[in-house]
Formats: sequence, C-alpha cells, structure tokens
Amino acid sequence: MAQAWPVDALQQALAAQLPGVTVEVVAEIDSTNTELMRRARAGDTRPVLLVAERQTAGRGRLGRQWEGGTPASKAASLMVSMSLPLAPRSWSGLSLAVGVAAAESLDPLGTAGVQIKWPNDLWVQDRKLAGILIETASTGLAGAPRQVVVGIGINVGPQPADGLRMPPAWVRQWSPQADPANVLLAVAPALLAEVLRFADEGFAPVAPRFAARDALLGRDVHLSDGTAGRCEGVAPGGELRIATPAGLRLVDSAEVSVRPLGQPF
Repeated sequence: MAQAWPVDALQQALAAQLPGVTVEVVAEIDSTNTELMRRARAGDTRPVLLVAERQTAGRGRLGRQWEGGTPASKAASLMVSMSLPLAPRSWSGLSLAVGVAAAESLDPLGTAGVQIKWPNDLWVQDRKLAGILIETASTGLAGAPRQVVVGIGINVGPQPADGLRMPPAWVRQWSPQADPANVLLAVAPALLAEVLRFADEGFAPVAPRFAARDALLGRDVHLSDGTAGRCEGVAPGGELRIATPAGLRLVDSAEVSVRPLGQPF
C-alpha cells in the first residue's frame, strides 16, 4: 500500500515560514541530496522539500553509503532533503543546529531521550536513530548566496542490524503509530525554522540546547585518526573539544569520526 503524504498540510506549514517553497514526493531516486545538489549547480535556487520513498544511492558524511526504503519496507524510513539559498555569517555549527531541531521535534512523538552525536547523528541509548547530511553549492549566479541542501534520514520502523557497527534505533519503538508521513510533518517545519534562524543568529543561541542533548559530553572517546581523550562539549564554532594527554584539541567535523571508547568505527 502506497504511503499517503501530507503534501498540502506540509506545503502550508513551510510556506508560512518561507513563501514560494514547494514539496515534492518521488517513489524512487538515487539520493535526495544528490538531486537537489544537481539542481543547485544548474542554477535552480527555488526552495524545495524533496521526499523519496526509496533511495538507491543515498550518502552519508565522509562518503559513506546510506540506502533506505526497500520495496518491502517503504514505511521503515523517512528520507528527505531541503534546498534553499542561504547566506549566514558563518556556516560553523549548522549540522548541530539542525540536529537539535530534529531531536526536539521528535520528542512530542514519544521518542524520549533523543541525543545528538556530534556532528550529525541522532542517537537513542547509543543507537543511531537518524543521520544528517548538509552540503552547499554555488549556483553560478553572480552575487547569489550559496544553496544549502539539508538531508536527513530517520529510522521510523524496524531496521536490520546485519553488517552495522552498532544496532539501530527506530521511532516506532517508542511511538507505535509513527509512520514516515507524520514524522515528516513533525520534523520538516522545525528544520526549516532552525535553518532560517541560523542564517540570522548562527550557532551561539542554540549551543545550550545542543549541550542538553550532547551524547558525547563527559565521555571518553576515540577518533578515527587514533587520538583518544575525554569530550568536553563543543566550542562556539561547533568544533568538538577533546581533552587529550597532549592538551585540548578542537576537532572539525571534516577531519575525523568520533566514537565513545570501545565502539568500533
């Protein structure tokens, strides 16, 4: 049975924040982020929310592959990307702000205890619930701001754990009535509001909200480059603060992956 999507309700909620935004739903695509990046590079700056029932070449941070919505389990995942022109004073911390908005919007569904694992994952009890991928593109238009594409994949229904480094979490473990449509209606307006706020105010106002959900704060961690230490939260620009035997290290999200000590990469 095909998923019924609340396109009209979603269009109304988003347009109230950003006039002209459109909502598109496709049955299958290589990647919602990839498609919106293609459009941006071709000069298409129209704000849009693109939802896919299935991705065949989904992507995560550092080039990792992420696929979802197999034909047998389309209702198990929400895969959505949002594209709009944006000109913040600084891009630092955007993924953390988006993570905060997503986590907060899931709480009313009953998914209590959603945390943010720096820099772009949502965790519940050290299990991955969602991943965020943010990319920007030049539109080639003189004087135009960059186009930002914010993608998020959320586990809504049961997920297989075979081959994964850590077992997944999913929304229906806590909210049995959840489906991709009502999760989308809860999350998308909050994401847009946070991105628009970020453009004006940056990461600083959201930092306390992030700290309250920081999955790594105060924990011993190890980095994919071999460094180990204790996480001391994030710096004003969103960099991860790691206390190491050699001193404090600020880690940028483009550099390495981070895991609690004992968890594999």
